[in-house]
Amino acid sequence: MKKPRQKGFVLILVITAMAIIGLEMYVLTGGANTMLFQSDTAYLEACKRNLVTSGLAWAKQQIKSQSKENLDRTIRLDVTETDIRGSTLAVFIRIPTDKEPEVQINASCSRARRTLRHDDKYRIEL
Repeated sequence: MKKPRQKGFVLILVITAMAIIGLEMYVLTGGANTMLFQSDTAYLEACKRNLVTSGLAWAKQQIKSQSKENLDRTIRLDVTETDIRGSTLAVFIRIPTDKEPEVQINASCSRARRTLRHDDKYRIEL
């Protein structure tokens, strides 16, 4: 006598394999999203550092040139040439009497839905 054949065994194997593949995709997607978030953070930090450095260099040049027209007011610098989307840079130079010049740098840069801002004061040595 022949043993009756079990129907559906292959179907159970296929369904199990599909469930395992779906679980792997879920785990890999979570890892990819974490890596994307971290790379966006690193990019924004680098852009912020570039903007702040550019603002400080511009302020130092203005102080050395003794140009009074850019002192004691906020100057919004054009940063389109830096090719950083959604970025702004504002510099405020103040020279107190008998003290080192003080520079306020306000910078921001964006990527997707995240925006990184920087607001800090610096002293420029002459």
